[in-house]
Amino acid sequence: MTDPHQPGTPAGTSSADVDRRAVLAEALGKEVWPADRDALVARAQESNALDSVLADLRRLPSGQQFDNVQDVARALGIGTEQQRF
Repeated sequence: MTDPHQPGTPAGTSSADVDRRAVLAEALGKEVWPADRDALVARAQESNALDSVLADLRRLPSGQQFDNVQDVARALGIGTEQQRF
């Protein structure tokens, strides 16, 4: 049973961060990783991602490899869960 007094999102995130990361994950899928900015933008375009997702992905640094949506979220300044261990 969960404690009703605990926040509904993991430490280091807000509900908006969780939602934003979920939209990114849905647009990118599981097959794209690892990928650089250009590959992520291309994948998002193929999946008809929202303009806001495309704009976020275009802000990523070029030449950097991302292993998962968590890496992308960190690069975009989206709150991510803090490491537990």
